[in-house]
Amino acid sequence: MKKIAESELIINSRGAIYHLNVQPEELADTIITVGDPSRVSEVSKHFDKVEGKYEHREFITHTGFIGTKRISVISTGIGPDNIDIVLNELDALANIDFSTRTIRPELRRLKIIRIGTSGSLQADIPVDSFVASTHGLGVDNLLNFYRQENNDEELAIQQAFIQHTKIGAHNSMPYISSAAPSLQKHFVNGYHLGITVTCPGFYGPQGRILRLGLQYPELVDQLTTFRYGNHRISNFEMETSAIYGLGKLMNHHCLSLNAIVANRVQKTFSKDGAKAVEALIIKSLEIIAAI
Repeated sequence: MKKIAESELIINSRGAIYHLNVQPEELADTIITVGDPSRVSEVSKHFDKVEGKYEHREFITHTGFIGTKRISVISTGIGPDNIDIVLNELDALANIDFSTRTIRPELRRLKIIRIGTSGSLQADIPVDSFVASTHGLGVDNLLNFYRQENNDEELAIQQAFIQHTKIGAHNSMPYISSAAPSLQKHFVNGYHLGITVTCPGFYGPQGRILRLGLQYPELVDQLTTFRYGNHRISNFEMETSAIYGLGKLMNHHCLSLNAIVANRVQKTFSKDGAKAVEALIIKSLEIIAAI
């Protein structure tokens, strides 16, 4: 089997993958990703035991246990570009033999669950509520660098979205991937369900106007009014589609959970976003520890 070159798979002096600074044996099969590095300890404080802490740049990892369930929580930083690093390195830790630099003959499937924040695009999804994303729909271009595979429903939603918003003519072609049904089914009660749109920025790409004019000034209204059958867009943020798209291509099970801190339709913002995130962490960890 062909060896992966040192320039393509970078392993540091302690035998850990470059950006995450994690060795294969230091990674659990169940992984929680958070954007904010300070949120890692807000998750791991609920662990019964922390076995290891690893850090490099904005990437912080704590691995530990809730009961007998081994979990790693990893900060990704903001944006699809960081998700490209994290998902590829998680997969490498799981499925590449670092001693031979070859792909393992038996592949390991990870459970990857994002716990983050986002803005609601529906009036009936208020601030401080939770969303479990049925799909990640990306307008960020990342997955267009990979060979994609879509089912018929995903392709139909993608085409309906392009026709509705006209996004694609002046920027990248939107892409879409679904949540893992094996995870999604556990996160229904207490969670709004919907499509999450992932944007490559916080201001213009999410329709915020400060001093610069926008290419798509009606973006928020277009996203809010989009429908395909029973599907609608519930929220938008900056990571979900990249996690879903890469995770699906690598055959991992992925789910994105969001605390809503802003409602872009009602023009409201959470009075205590940290409290909402803490509530999401506690509720979701109870479920994660049991599956």
